[in-house]
Amino acid sequence: MNRDLILTIDNGTQSVRALIFDLQGNLLHKSQVYFEPYISLKPGWAEQDPDVFWAAICAACRQLWAANEIDKERIAGVGLTTQRATVVNVGKDGRPLRPAILWLDQRRTEGLKPVGGLWGLGFTLARMKETAVYLQSEVEANWINKHQPEIWAKTHKYLYLSGYLTHKLTGRYADSVGCQVGYMPFDYKAQNWSKSWDWKWQVVNVPRSYLPELVQPTERLGTITAAAAEATGIPAGLPLIAAAADKACEVIGSGALAPNIAALSFGTTATINTTHKKYVEVIPLLPPYPSAVPHAYNLEFQVFRGFWMVTWFRQEFGLREEQLASERGLPTEELFDHLVADVPPGSMGLMLQPFWSPGLRVPGPEAKGAIIGWGDVHTRGHFYRAILEGIVYALREGKERTEKRSNVAITELRAAGGGSQSDAAMQITADVFGLPASRPHVYEASGLGAAIDVAVGLGLHGDFDTAVSAMTRVGDTFEPNAANHRLYNDLYHGVYKKMYKNLKPLYETIRDVTGYPAR
Repeated sequence: MNRDLILTIDNGTQSVRALIFDLQGNLLHKSQVYFEPYISLKPGWAEQDPDVFWAAICAACRQLWAANEIDKERIAGVGLTTQRATVVNVGKDGRPLRPAILWLDQRRTEGLKPVGGLWGLGFTLARMKETAVYLQSEVEANWINKHQPEIWAKTHKYLYLSGYLTHKLTGRYADSVGCQVGYMPFDYKAQNWSKSWDWKWQVVNVPRSYLPELVQPTERLGTITAAAAEATGIPAGLPLIAAAADKACEVIGSGALAPNIAALSFGTTATINTTHKKYVEVIPLLPPYPSAVPHAYNLEFQVFRGFWMVTWFRQEFGLREEQLASERGLPTEELFDHLVADVPPGSMGLMLQPFWSPGLRVPGPEAKGAIIGWGDVHTRGHFYRAILEGIVYALREGKERTEKRSNVAITELRAAGGGSQSDAAMQITADVFGLPASRPHVYEASGLGAAIDVAVGLGLHGDFDTAVSAMTRVGDTFEPNAANHRLYNDLYHGVYKKMYKNLKPLYETIRDVTGYPAR
């Protein structure tokens, strides 16, 4: 019997998807289980019981088998992709010791001993001392160590969610290099745990013994255990092949394998990514992330709050559209696209800088969001369109930084994530960039990327060029409107690119006066 199907599990922030792909990249079967994204016991906290994720995986898999006639004998292997930078402490029995701290969590740890020695001197000379202090305060392990020392003392392994779920599926403490995005002592250039002398061990207070074994994407993480098979219905003994984090999988699932093709992710965090074999820092001193392709890199530029801003707008100002959509049985997105369509490109001069959360370097830790150009003509529709335009302006800036640092021109765009389902957002993207913008042929681009890793890892396709060619293709393509592009170009260069430089002193003053964001 041909083993020509691949099962992928995609554990996002709000749901788990269990997906069956064939070797042509067709999504044959899907099930999805939703859960509360997080619990917030204090302002800014975002935690979740890791068992919630595992229970959702089990439920999604069982639903998949119950709702579809699937010949499990045809499944060749399993791929796993998850949200990035969510951490789990487990004891010697493999059980979680506390709730997982999610990537959305905003707590900080104050009063830590600064990086000392030659590294500390180097940070001071490079004017990176504040950056190092900021990094230390953001590390989840440092907070647990300081505020819950009894938990830290009992910790056997300190894992990303991907590593925790790998252990649940295989019984092995291992993780993919492609999932290492967050605050860990990880060497992004070498794609392994940092050397013992590296400054990262001073910033991230984690013993080496707490960390799992790392393998490259396409390598075997283990096999599905009998216990995992009983819980999920996945056949015992199937290989779990290393994939990568959801953003990295989304890149290759969008077909962005060549460095001239940029993958835009219109998710909670909006990103622009390109795949490179060479290590390149788009923003100096901030490393590229591991790719879903072994020994390759994703040159990523982030807009941290990204399409979160769209959700925020709908919650705060979109009750009318939400109600009408419910009454008419229409997708809410359709009504919001109509709202945008009633506003001319450029939003009649309303300009938004989407820095609702501070950054590390670009933007800096003082950064804030800004909206300028208000007039009495502006409505909710102008505001909504300005949000979309502001996000895309920021992504265009990421494109230009990537091109300058990599010396590779970006000529094609692929857009995935929830926001990509908006035709208005796609057309604005094409117009701002002046490039065709295409959706992948399937919405589940992250799951497809994980399936590509499995296909290559098991030799079902000979290499990534073959696999991506066979399993990805473009869906809807939005061509740029020349007149709109000229208008956006003038606003981008004449206004948007000057906003941060001109407003930065005001952000600094606000920070000094209010204490937010904290230093």
